[in-house]
Amino acid sequence: MRFNILVVLKTNIMTAKEKYQPVLDLGESLHVKDGNVTEENGVLKVKGTTKTQYEKNLLWDKIKEIGGQNPTDIQANIIVEDTSVYHRHTVKSGETLGKIAKHYYGNASKYNDIFKANSNILKNPDLIYPGQELVIPNL
Repeated sequence: MRFNILVVLKTNIMTAKEKYQPVLDLGESLHVKDGNVTEENGVLKVKGTTKTQYEKNLLWDKIKEIGGQNPTDIQANIIVEDTSVYHRHTVKSGETLGKIAKHYYGNASKYNDIFKANSNILKNPDLIYPGQELVIPNL
């Protein structure tokens, strides 16, 4: 009977890699470069390079969603390739600068910051078109 309890307990222990698999999956979908994942003494060590700060933030948000504000079972060294912008966004049908600002900054009224950063291609903040690549500036 005691042996059966140990087997059950052992099978319920999740490795850090299994626990943070959604983070690794997100990194793969973001095409994180130079990715390296190791696990030492129950701590998952993750390294890689994202294209923008926005992508790095997405990874950290996922880490905190899984492990809490200050997880001790993961160490992440994430480098940002292009620090000159927060992100680059390709406009989709139905989007407005306000919706895009709300998505990236949590505040639709920041649309003018996006407009100014793209004044080389935008002449009117109300006229954007699907397929345009917009710079989402660092604030």
